[in-house]
Amino acid sequence: MIPGHIRVTTDCRTVTEILSRIGDKWSVQTVVQLGSGPKRFNELRRQIDGISQRMLTLTLRGLERDGLVNRTVFPTVPPRVEYRLTDLGCSLLKTVRGLAEWAIENRPEIVAARQRFDGTASNGHTGDERRSASL
Repeated sequence: MIPGHIRVTTDCRTVTEILSRIGDKWSVQTVVQLGSGPKRFNELRRQIDGISQRMLTLTLRGLERDGLVNRTVFPTVPPRVEYRLTDLGCSLLKTVRGLAEWAIENRPEIVAARQRFDGTASNGHTGDERRSASL
């Protein structure tokens, strides 16, 4: 394989599989919250606006299964359970933060592009029709 080139069949499936796990909004928010240190379940639930108990449970299990989160049960009464990012999870956090910085930095340009597109679309024309009309 040439460096920088992706083998379409195998690599695309791999990327799709991994992105479907880490790309959903609950996984990203959970990773971000755990980025500041270990948390208990209810603490996470309070910090992630709108997540249900069931969805947080499923998200944490998926992240644990993929090696991004460690779950530690402490032998107390009642048992105390804590979640923390693994080294792999911390490496994902760096990427997520970089993506967040990119989104914040480029938001004005994206909003302007959406407004231009929506203005064109509301006139009943798509960008492709407008471009071909000017050729």
